[in-house]
Amino acid sequence: MQPDTPALRLGTSVASLDSRSRQPELVVGLGIRPGTSADRLLAALREVVGDKPIACIATIDRRAEELGLRVVATQLGVPVRAYTAAELARVAVPNPSTRTAAALGTTSVAEAAALLAADGPLVIPKRTVDGIVLAAALAPSTDRRREPGRRGAVGHP
Repeated sequence: MQPDTPALRLGTSVASLDSRSRQPELVVGLGIRPGTSADRLLAALREVVGDKPIACIATIDRRAEELGLRVVATQLGVPVRAYTAAELARVAVPNPSTRTAAALGTTSVAEAAALLAADGPLVIPKRTVDGIVLAAALAPSTDRRREPGRRGAVGHP
């Protein structure tokens, strides 16, 4: 195996790879501004999610077609799920924002989108990194049945 093969990196043991492969996948909710670059999104994902596998990205409908977001989803091999402000507003979240409510008509984008797409518990409450709001919930088990080797881990597409 070549040293730069993504499956094995210097210092990575087979036991840790096996452990990582059994990690539950996450649904990552994102709150972004128009024009947010793929590089900024990937850096924020790396900081918050690390190398945990990602099942999908979820956000508000008006940001779902943003180029940076689409590039990241393609690189990770995951779908983007979009929700209207009204759908997001119906979700109870632990960290509502009056500023987000005033701007978008919902008190949450990242947490609410993650919870809607995952239909599971929030495991990473909202965090803001470089102006990008991220939150993550456990993916439903049906999202875990994916093609082998296509885990959606940041840096491991």
